[in-house]
Amino acid sequence: MSMIWIASLIGVLFLMLFVSVRYGLSAWWDGQSRKRRLKTYKVEKRNRDETPKWARIGKSYQHVSDLLLALGWRLSPSGFAACSLALGLLGIATGTLVFQTFRSAVILLFMLSCLPYVLLRMSLMNRQMATRLEFLPAVELFYQSYLVTGCRHIRIALQKAVEERRLPGEVQAVFEQLYRNLSVKGDDEGSLRRFSLSFGSMWAEYFSNILKVALEEGNNVSDNLKELISDMRKAQLANQVERHRLLEIRMANYTPVLFLGLFMGVNFRLNPAGSYQYYLLDPGGRGMLLNAVVLLFGSFMMGLYLSRKKL
Repeated sequence: MSMIWIASLIGVLFLMLFVSVRYGLSAWWDGQSRKRRLKTYKVEKRNRDETPKWARIGKSYQHVSDLLLALGWRLSPSGFAACSLALGLLGIATGTLVFQTFRSAVILLFMLSCLPYVLLRMSLMNRQMATRLEFLPAVELFYQSYLVTGCRHIRIALQKAVEERRLPGEVQAVFEQLYRNLSVKGDDEGSLRRFSLSFGSMWAEYFSNILKVALEEGNNVSDNLKELISDMRKAQLANQVERHRLLEIRMANYTPVLFLGLFMGVNFRLNPAGSYQYYLLDPGGRGMLLNAVVLLFGSFMMGLYLSRKKL
């Protein structure tokens, strides 16, 4: 009889222990789940609101973000700013150690801190020049897809145009990026803004405005697209002339670099020891090289400014 009581007591204790462990694990798991959901919500909210310290700069932050997303660079604006800051500090160190003057440190600080933005702008300019003459055929293909799909939905027409892979050259990648952003992200206005920035022309802005109206109001925009294509065909010759002018500006940008390299190459060829002594060891020669680099940097900046005006 006593053995039965002992076995029953052991059974009850085991059952109580099992229930306690089960409910304890369940409570612990629920707590961990709530923590994970809360953490995920905070991360999503932070990404959605985009309110890091760098975002307080406002328009500059948005501008750099649009440029990076338009080019597809996997770099955040905060990382871009950190890269510019690091290069600026490198410029200060180089000016202090190599040239040993306050003027050199300030010049190199400005040049190297601006270098990432200049490279970003030059990359965007290359894409805009590559897609300038291909935008009209791309809009025509999109217009055909829009008519085939019954003028019902912009996203369906855009999907059809992208999946057919008939868009020319670089334009295919830009339209694919627009389709992904409109399908996944909720910021249609920002996606269209970056799309027009990838082309850098007023026609791209008009096209983006037409898509914006169609997405927000659901209107039939076939007549607007037809009118846009007609206007672009009339201005096609002017676009070719402007593209040739842009190529001339780009050639003028790189010409001083070639002349400087040729000049120094001839000097090192004729008098290697004297050229090494003057250009690298003498403070006056190093200062002259720094002035030449400053003029070249100014030439690139002026070229970017003129190219933006032409575009």
